Amino acid sequence: MENLSDELSNLMINKKFGERFKSLANEVFQDKEVKRFLSSHNDELDHSTIIKSISKLYEFVRERNKVNSGEESTIPGYQPKLELSKNAINVAYVPTKEKIESIRANKMLKKMHLVALPDALRKINFDSFYNDNNQIRANAYDNCLQFISDYEENPKSYHQGIYLYGEFGVGKTFLMAAMANELVKNGHEVMLLHFPSFVTNIKGSIQNNTVSKKVGKIKMTPLLILDDIGADDMSSWIRDDIFSVILEYRMQNELPTFFTSNYSMDQFENNHLKFNNKGDEEPLKAQRIMQRIHFLSKEVQMTGYNRRPQ
Repeated sequence: MENLSDELSNLMINKKFGERFKSLANEVFQDKEVKRFLSSHNDELDHSTIIKSISKLYEFVRERNKVNSGEESTIPGYQPKLELSKNAINVAYVPTKEKIESIRANKMLKKMHLVALPDALRKINFDSFYNDNNQIRANAYDNCLQFISDYEENPKSYHQGIYLYGEFGVGKTFLMAAMANELVKNGHEVMLLHFPSFVTNIKGSIQNNTVSKKVGKIKMTPLLILDDIGADDMSSWIRDDIFSVILEYRMQNELPTFFTSNYSMDQFENNHLKFNNKGDEEPLKAQRIMQRIHFLSKEVQMTGYNRRPQ
């Protein structure tokens, strides 16, 4: 490129090149990135090709300067990149770091399904989880990390989920959300569903005949977290035709399933599932459902202070 400036000077003498062209050309050839690009392709470019590409080089400089100064570029979210294609200089546009983060966040948004739960749960991570030197909490935390590790290592194999139980406000949903966000970050699809709210919603879906569609979406979700089971009484229909159907499908298809509850497994069976909405005892139905829950998850306790507003 040592003779480029001489050739450019000669071209400038030609009347067809005005002062505006000269100004743009000088700006382009003084740019460090342009110089670096031309130097790296020294053997592939001749002077005439470079001169003909001044408009492309100027486009690169102009758009790059906009991005660097925080202005909106011609293609928002993308920055220019010089490329050599068939002995011609072209400008390609690649996403900025901010755009990449935005795309990534949108992908995560599509893979994290929150049902009747606040969007704030999308921002929760393991760093925010407090242990307070509590071994039981640390064990719950470790179980979630272990699941992620095992699942990442072999997502096509069956991995048992977690039945996380403990008192109100100790952070069961918080910990499940942290685990869900980590899985989503790694490209997996997760649904975190508040079960009592879902029950209310599903009852309202009877009239418009959408129960089957909603249940189908939930039972087939790759990773499912059923939050706060046992918080409200289940009718026989919800227990046998909704809850049991979801669990049966997931057991047969070995889909990882998680639960949070204020009840231990034994309490959930004997104080909740055993009774129908008329108050009659149906222990066999409760046992069948608990067999599915035991297959799908292992029981893990959670303790701590109630951090909900009093």
